[in-house]
Amino acid sequence: MGKEIILSAKDLSIGYHSKGTNTSVHDHLNFSLRKGELTSLLGPNGVGKSTLMRTISALQPRIGGSLTLEGKELNEYNERERSRTIGVVLTDKAQIGGLTVNEVVALGRQPHTGFFGRLSTRDKELIESAILSVGLGIKRSSYMAELSDGERQKAMIAKALVQESPLILLDEPTAFLDAASRIEITQLLHEIATTQNRSILLSTHDIEQALILSDRLWLLTKKGLKCGTPEDLVLNHQLDSLFEDKNVIFNKERGTFVPSIKHSQGIYIKAENETLLRWGVNAMNRLGFRPENSEKKIASLTIMNANKIIYRGTDQTEVTFNSFEELTNTITELLS
Repeated sequence: MGKEIILSAKDLSIGYHSKGTNTSVHDHLNFSLRKGELTSLLGPNGVGKSTLMRTISALQPRIGGSLTLEGKELNEYNERERSRTIGVVLTDKAQIGGLTVNEVVALGRQPHTGFFGRLSTRDKELIESAILSVGLGIKRSSYMAELSDGERQKAMIAKALVQESPLILLDEPTAFLDAASRIEITQLLHEIATTQNRSILLSTHDIEQALILSDRLWLLTKKGLKCGTPEDLVLNHQLDSLFEDKNVIFNKERGTFVPSIKHSQGIYIKAENETLLRWGVNAMNRLGFRPENSEKKIASLTIMNANKIIYRGTDQTEVTFNSFEELTNTITELLS
């Protein structure tokens, strides 16, 4: 038995309403979100990711089709019902620096208490639990202005958690974060989805982390939306066309997009282990040389360790380098 579907779309059309005219961005979109899963929305800039996120969150009306939330049409929900069902975390930095973490997270209880509602014992317990779940226990009394970007995003995630909404939407929440913070936030979201049985939809450009931690991917291009597990989409070449208009290609072995490089000539590379081989290939690719599977009639590179790299030319002459820096400074002359 599969996981419970919380949101589904059938022949959904999204776009803009202006001066009585509808401008469609995408038509005939079909998808679903399941409880207990982290889904990552990937795609190039300008393709309509934010439009899709805003449509799902009811911040923007759809043009056509059906969008069902917990078995009920989304447009049949009133504002308070939606806020109890959908939590939203946007990229924009909110001007709330004068509030403490505890005060910001407490704002997430408004759909249940009302704007002037008093916090009950249960409300306070939920707020404390949310703050602890995102790792901000020691910062609960700190002002938002005193937090790092990553900590502020954690506070906003905690605010969404206390809404008790089964669906949480995050529009590029890691856009302004450093690498370590992006990994930490994505891990946190996956843990929340799994342990709290929430459905989380994350719009992100961090493809590497999305491939590692997402239960499902949505790939949005000008041609439409493709959905599936990361493994199925990678192995069935669906990511190959994600940035088809750009000079990049998807490398299945690395699990990331890399520059499309024009190679001048081939070289055979062998190494003592996979790590050395990977970085040897990386260096040669950057310099414009194409790694080959056979050493017949071409130069070769043997990587013993980071401090012993042996080049052998087609005339069988050998040169040993003590670092990749020595190699990259000389290899172009040797192969010319």
